[in-house]
This record gives sequence, structure tokens and C-alpha cells, in this order.
Amino acid sequence: MTTVHAVVLRAAGINCDLETQHALELAGAAVQRIHINRLKENPALLDGFQILVLPGGFSYGDDVAAGKILANQILHHLRDAMRTFLEKGKLILGICNGFQVLIKTGLLPGFNGGGQTSFTLTDNDSGRFEDRWVYLQPGTDRCVFLDPGRRIYLPIAHGEGKLVAKDAAALEQVRQGGYAAFRYVDAAGNPGPFPVNPNGSVDDIAALTDSTGRILGLMPHPERFVRWTQHPHWTRLKINEQEPADGMMIFTNAVRYIREHF
Repeated sequence: MTTVHAVVLRAAGINCDLETQHALELAGAAVQRIHINRLKENPALLDGFQILVLPGGFSYGDDVAAGKILANQILHHLRDAMRTFLEKGKLILGICNGFQVLIKTGLLPGFNGGGQTSFTLTDNDSGRFEDRWVYLQPGTDRCVFLDPGRRIYLPIAHGEGKLVAKDAAALEQVRQGGYAAFRYVDAAGNPGPFPVNPNGSVDDIAALTDSTGRILGLMPHPERFVRWTQHPHWTRLKINEQEPADGMMIFTNAVRYIREHF
């Protein structure tokens, strides 16, 4: 069996790296956590991995804007290494703050090959930090991280999760091109106002993919629901222990894809 090597990027303020490592290991990957400074010194370190994950947290305190400083480090020091990583058919996952980083680098939705931002993530409409569970409906059938027919339930925890489009043309390109990986819905799969859409994101979009389907950025935290006992109502659920918890789908599909293509 092919050993899948994944790297979880660390930086000051990142606080979900250990949970993310655990989720990847449950999916069968061999995982290392590496600080951004090590990659800046030696970008060739990325050559040893097939999955790169930018986890959640508050990189550099989100002092300028959420994910902006880490995004600038990637753009100025790792642009070529990231491009090579993707050209080799590898996978990138950004969770919460990691999604904010991918948006601000232009890697998502990546209409122009990255570096140009047509979307941003800004303050929630509620004006406060939102910490709740949400339902997510897949919006595309070509993102390798997803099961297109499976609605899932995951927690969110963010203050700047509202996705905003630069203009109507950018939003239409997302709609028509299948870039919306997940949308916020209710338990029946229907869109709705707050709290169904917890932050006011345009078109209820909770996650984006790129044109290849090999990059995924999402605001909810799949690494926080990899065991059924993490569900807020687990004692009242009729749990089929043979079925993986919803968050595992993201990590299991990533590992499976690499095993099938490398």
C-alpha cells in the first residue's frame, strides 16, 4: 500500500494543527507538522509530501486581516514551490484560517492561476464570533475531497467567515463553473437566513474549490468531527459505528485519491 505523506503547516497563532494531524492519521496518512519558517528556508521540503493542509486558528493574530500575513509569506516565499506542488497533481486543503489564507493568495477560486483575488472573507453579518454547528450541501461533483451526494454536519468557529465576491461576474463564474464546494443549508437541505447561513456568505457558499478540484478551502472544521462522540447530540443518536463521522470524509477522500493516483 502506498504511504501517503501529508504536511500540516504551522505558524504563530495556528491552534488546530494537532487535531488536523490526528484526523489525517486516522485516514491513514503519515503526517508531519512543519513551521512556515522551515519551508521558507527550504521550499524543497514540499517535494516529500502529497497533501498540504493549512489548518485553523488565528495566524499572526489576524492583526491585519484574517490569514493575510501568512498569505503574504506564501506569495513572496513559496509561490513557485506551491505551483510545482499543484502541477504534480497533489492536494491542498485549507480549513477556516487556512481557507482565509488560500483566498488571500488567490489560490481559490484560482480563476487566473492564483495571485489574483476575486473573493474575500470578511466580518460575519452578526458582528460577532460564531461558534455553532452547520449543515453543508455539496455543490460540485468534481472536488476530490467530497462525496457529491452526502450532506454533512460540522462545527464552525470564526469571526471573519462571510464570503464576498468582487463583482457579479466572479460570482457567476463560481456558480457556472462548479467552484462552490459546499453551501450552508438546514437539516433538510434547504438554504435559509441566519443561523442556517451563519455569517452571511454570498450564495450561502461555505467552501470553494479550484478548476482542478484538488484544492479545497472551507470555513467549517472537519477535524473537529472525526469521532461520533464529538457530535453535540451523540448520546441521543442511533449511531452506526461502521459509518465514519462526517468530518472524516474530507481526509479519507484525500488519502484515497493520493493512493489511487501516485
